[in-house]
Amino acid sequence: MTLRKIYTHPHPVLREKAAKITEFDDKLRQLAKDMGETMYAAKGVGLAGNQIGLARQIIVVDISAHEDEQRYLTLINPVISEGEGSESDKEGCLSVAEYDAKVVRFKKIRVTAQDLEGNPLDFIAEARFARIIQHEVDHLHGKLFIDRLSKLKQDMYKRKLKKILDKQEG
Repeated sequence: MTLRKIYTHPHPVLREKAAKITEFDDKLRQLAKDMGETMYAAKGVGLAGNQIGLARQIIVVDISAHEDEQRYLTLINPVISEGEGSESDKEGCLSVAEYDAKVVRFKKIRVTAQDLEGNPLDFIAEARFARIIQHEVDHLHGKLFIDRLSKLKQDMYKRKLKKILDKQEG
């Protein structure tokens, strides 16, 4: 197991469009394992390739039924093909330092993807599970949850980020 570095905004890799994965091999399985371990070590519930510096279409999503377990689903080349309903709820991000905000997302989505062997997946996700998948798929398109906020809230975050970065440098 290798814990990966999680890149934070404003690193440019977070704005890259992730490349489709075509090789389903042991390296990919190890990458998924590393991502799962990294996500849990950082106390996250989802992680995308971009967040660890690899602009490739892979995400891991927590599917644990209990707090004391660590089970995740790996989705390769995920696509959200349908969405219905909408709901606003608080989101944070391992790549967005010290900030959370309410974001509007679909309540229910249809997801197509591939598993670690390259087999097709097609399923409906709802509620929290759907929210996490939407958040992580956004990463694969170079989009952060703060991009979905009002201009005012984006400006507030930019000021906060500047203070955080100034503090790190000073």
